[in-house]
Amino acid sequence: MTILFLGPLRDLAGEQEREVAAPLDWEGLLEAVGPEIAEQLGEERVNVACKGKVLADKRTLHAEDGDEVALLPPVSGG
Repeated sequence: MTILFLGPLRDLAGEQEREVAAPLDWEGLLEAVGPEIAEQLGEERVNVACKGKVLADKRTLHAEDGDEVALLPPVSGG
């Protein structure tokens, strides 16, 4: 399965995507992305999408083989 890093999270990760073993839950995600990005994911304003849908509670993440998990930084704009 694939983790997509978007916006500034991509810069932190140093890559746009990372392949990881499935299944993947919240704890597994934090482990897979490393401490710096895990800290960002702890922020309420950073969202997680799985299979194209933003999770209402990212801690309920349950991704399976073939799924795509996107890490969505806060959107800025004016």
